[in-house]
Amino acid sequence: MSFNLTIALDAMGGDHGIDAVIPGADLALKTMPDLRFLIFGDEGRIRPVLARYPNLRARADVIHTDKAVSNEDKPAVALRTGRQSSMRLAIDAVKQGRADCVVSSGNTGALMAMAKMVLKCLPSIHRPAIASVLPTIARDTVVLDLGANLVCDTEMLTQFAVLGAVYARVVEGIDAPRIGVLNIGTEDMKGGEVLRETASVLSKVKLPGKFIGFVEGDDITKGTADVIVTDGFTGNIALKTAEGVAKMSEFYMRRAFKSSIFAMLGAMLAYRSFKKVKKELDPRYYNGGMFLGLDGICVKSHGGSDHIGFANAIKVAAELAHHGFNDRVAYEIEQLMSQESFFISDLADEESM
Repeated sequence: MSFNLTIALDAMGGDHGIDAVIPGADLALKTMPDLRFLIFGDEGRIRPVLARYPNLRARADVIHTDKAVSNEDKPAVALRTGRQSSMRLAIDAVKQGRADCVVSSGNTGALMAMAKMVLKCLPSIHRPAIASVLPTIARDTVVLDLGANLVCDTEMLTQFAVLGAVYARVVEGIDAPRIGVLNIGTEDMKGGEVLRETASVLSKVKLPGKFIGFVEGDDITKGTADVIVTDGFTGNIALKTAEGVAKMSEFYMRRAFKSSIFAMLGAMLAYRSFKKVKKELDPRYYNGGMFLGLDGICVKSHGGSDHIGFANAIKVAAELAHHGFNDRVAYEIEQLMSQESFFISDLADEESM
């Protein structure tokens, strides 16, 4: 892939900090050799690690700051005291046009608060959403919101549908992505008022995809929809549950294969197949929570991810920037809002009759 982009990196965030960011950037550079990096953090700690990666060193500039946002900092505190932090300076680089996108493994709440304050939302977008791509039996599915907005109204969920659909079209290459709304059942009368209203709007407006109605929790892994829309409270629980089930499954498989000499022999014979399955389900290869709806590309890498996961987060950010994601979103949201306003005015006219 040839992406001639500059990416701002917060080198001080996450559990592994520099030890994940620097080798992760070098790994990303092997598949996207035209990238350049602005690395924000403690130069005295970054330089010795960077020296081990000559290719990256030649394509990276280090901007020194000894201040960082901790995982314990509340968003309000980070906004007030973190103006010179590696996270804030990396976001500022995007706002100033020095970088095309920003990637951080730091405090999610602080990153969202800072990114929203500095970059602002795209026109007509009320609130940004955290989105991620999850593996399924069929093909990858975009799920949003995963925690940015615990309570959502109909207009927000409708906008999330557009954000997810544009991602599926632009990055995943799906011409007409199937859009579903997560609910406790597929019947029209199921769920709360907001979900039913959202389904009603989505079934009537023109979307950059096809609305297929309500989907249930098990549809996430079935691949029933290419885009699954939900509020941040439900989405975060669904994501954490899926991660927990994956860890539990791996635990039981390891225990089963160690239960007897015959089981261990079978595991040895099937080693390559199991290795392939593990890679397909490895969360590091799906790392990169996208803050969709901001007027700038911001991607959150999982705080506990290693260099492989961080490299994938860089890839996600680069793809969004390369494909002009925000320009496509701005156009589709403008189209949606004009349709929705017309639809709402029609309802008002009908009620007044």
